[in-house]
Amino acid sequence: MSTAPRHKRRGDTPPPRTGSSEIEVLRGFLDYLRNSISAKVEGAPAPQARTAGVPSGTNLLGLLNHLTFVERSTFLGDRVTDWQATFHAAPADSVADVVARYRKSVVQANEVLDGCTDLGAPVPRPRPNGPAPSVRWALTHMIEETGRHAGHADILRELIDGATGR
Repeated sequence: MSTAPRHKRRGDTPPPRTGSSEIEVLRGFLDYLRNSISAKVEGAPAPQARTAGVPSGTNLLGLLNHLTFVERSTFLGDRVTDWQATFHAAPADSVADVVARYRKSVVQANEVLDGCTDLGAPVPRPRPNGPAPSVRWALTHMIEETGRHAGHADILRELIDGATGR
């Protein structure tokens, strides 16, 4: 019998089947990535989830906290004055708090997107910093941003407790 620790392995969820329209494809892939990163952070051990896993200081809670701000800025018009600060969750925030706040922001962003039928139109949000981007640009940016940080989260979570999979 092996005494090596057994690593948690989630099933590797394949890319989503979506409708054939451009908006269905973009939203389907964005939601897929959103679910992937929130699941990657959910249940991570608290001290390690906020501990830097690499020399740059990146940690799981910081990544999801940052993505919460990006979602809120892009789709809800929230103003962010210090993007670097968004990579740090508040000391009192638990893993569950950060995951819940992210998921709530995703629901609110999707409520805005549900009313968007023209990908070329601007995102219908307050414009604190000038004109809003097109819905197409916003969705594509969020896919890139979320995918990039989901990849970081994959590596950090595996370093923490060996958990792998999407």
